[in-house]
Amino acid sequence: MSLEIKKQDGYFGGAQQQVRPGHNEMLFYGMGFFGIILIWTMVGTFLTFYYTDIAGIPAAIVGTLMLVARLLDGVTDIGMGAIVDRTKTKYGKARPWILWLAIPFAISGVLLFSVPDLSMTGKIVYAYVTYFLLILTYTAISIPYKTLLGLMTQDQKGRTLVNIYTGVFTMLSTILVMTLAQPIASSIGGQLGWTVVSIAIALIIIVTCLTAFLKTKERVDIETIAQAKKKIAFTTEFKGLLTNKYWIIITIYCVIAYTLNALLSGAGIFYATYILGNTGYFSLIALTLFLPTIIGFFFVGKLVQKYGKRNIALVVSLAAILGSVVKLIDPTNLTVFLIGNVIQGLALLPIVTFLYAMINDTTEYGEWKSGFRTAGLVNSAASFGMKVGAGIGGALIGWLLAYGGYVGALAEQTAAANNMIIVLNLHLPLILTILQVILLWLYKLDKLYPTILAEINQRKG
Repeated sequence: MSLEIKKQDGYFGGAQQQVRPGHNEMLFYGMGFFGIILIWTMVGTFLTFYYTDIAGIPAAIVGTLMLVARLLDGVTDIGMGAIVDRTKTKYGKARPWILWLAIPFAISGVLLFSVPDLSMTGKIVYAYVTYFLLILTYTAISIPYKTLLGLMTQDQKGRTLVNIYTGVFTMLSTILVMTLAQPIASSIGGQLGWTVVSIAIALIIIVTCLTAFLKTKERVDIETIAQAKKKIAFTTEFKGLLTNKYWIIITIYCVIAYTLNALLSGAGIFYATYILGNTGYFSLIALTLFLPTIIGFFFVGKLVQKYGKRNIALVVSLAAILGSVVKLIDPTNLTVFLIGNVIQGLALLPIVTFLYAMINDTTEYGEWKSGFRTAGLVNSAASFGMKVGAGIGGALIGWLLAYGGYVGALAEQTAAANNMIIVLNLHLPLILTILQVILLWLYKLDKLYPTILAEINQRKG
C-alpha cells in the first residue's frame, strides 16, 4: 500500500494514534450508530409484542426464539471479532465492513417485521429465519463499528468524547423508536403499519452508515497494514482474553446491563397495556426512562473527566436502585411509576454514553498483560455479553408471560399474567441493578489506564 493511500485514509503511526478525532468525525461516527440503533431498538422494544399480538405467535415460542437467536448472535460475535482483527484493506480493518453490510442489514430489518399470513408452523419458521438473518448482518456491521471506536484514537478522553457523541445519537434513535414507532404503526394499522415503519428505518440505516464510512478514519494499530506482522493463533488470543480480568468484569456487566435494558424496554409495553390500562402510556414511559440520559448529556463529559467512567457508572447505578424501590410503592399508579422510572433511568447513562469506551480501554490492559493486541476480539466478546443479556431479557419476557398464562391481544389478562408483568418490570430490574453495583465496585481500570498506556508505548519505543 502506498504512502499516498495511507494518508488519504487516515493511517498514521506513532503519536498520531493518540490524536483525538475532530468534531465532525465524532459527529459522523455517532450518526452511523443512529441508524444501526433504530432497528435494534425496534427489535428489543417491539419484536416480542409484534410476534405475540400482531403475528399471533405464542409467547413461550417467542421467548425461546429470543434466547436461541441471541446465543447464536453471541457466538458469531466472537468469530466476527477475529475476522476484523485479520482484515486488511486500504480502508482499514473496521470501516470496509460498514460499507459492505449497510444495505443487507437494512433489508433484513424490513423482512423481520413483515411476517406473512402463513400457517403457525410457517410463521415460526419465517420468524426464525429472518431473525437469524438480522442477527448475522447486525453482527457483521456492529462489531466492526464498535471496533472502529478503538481504532480512531488511543487517547482515553478522546474515546470517551466519541462515545458521548455516539450516546447522543443512540439516545435520539432510541427515543424516536420507543415514542413514535407504535403510534405510527397503529395509525396505519395491522401488519402493514409495522412494515412501513421498518422500511423507513431501513432507508435511514443506509444513508447514515455510508456517511459514517466516508467521514471516519482509523489511526490505531496501523502497522498491521503497513508491514508484515507475526500471526497469532486464535486460541492464543482467546486464552489471553481470559486473563484480562477487567474485560471479564465489563463483559459480565454487559450481560446484566443488557438483560436489564431488555426488560425495561421490551416488557414496558405490556405494563402500560395491562397494569396501567393504556398502551399509549408506553410512549410516556419511554420518554421518562431516558429523561436522565437527556439531562446527563450536558454534564457527563466533564463529570467523567473529573471522576472517571467507573465512578459515574457506580453512582448512577446506586441511584437506580432507589428508582426500583419507588415503583414498588404503588405498582398501579402511573405518577409513582413515572417518578421511579426517571430515577431508574439513570442506570442507562453509562450504557448510552461511555460503555464502549470502557470496553475498548480493556484492550490496552490486555495488550499490557499479554503482549499482543486484540481490539476486534475484545469488542466482539464483550458484545457477546450484550447479546446474551438481551437474549436472556427477551426470553424471560416470553417465558414468564407464558408461565402466567398470557394470551396476546386480549382486552384483559389473568391475575397470574398480570403478576408476571409486574415481576418483569419491577422485581427483576431491582435485582439486576444491585448486581451492576457489585461489578462496578470491582472495576478499577480507570486509575491504572494512564500508567498501562505509558508502559505499552515505552515497549514500542
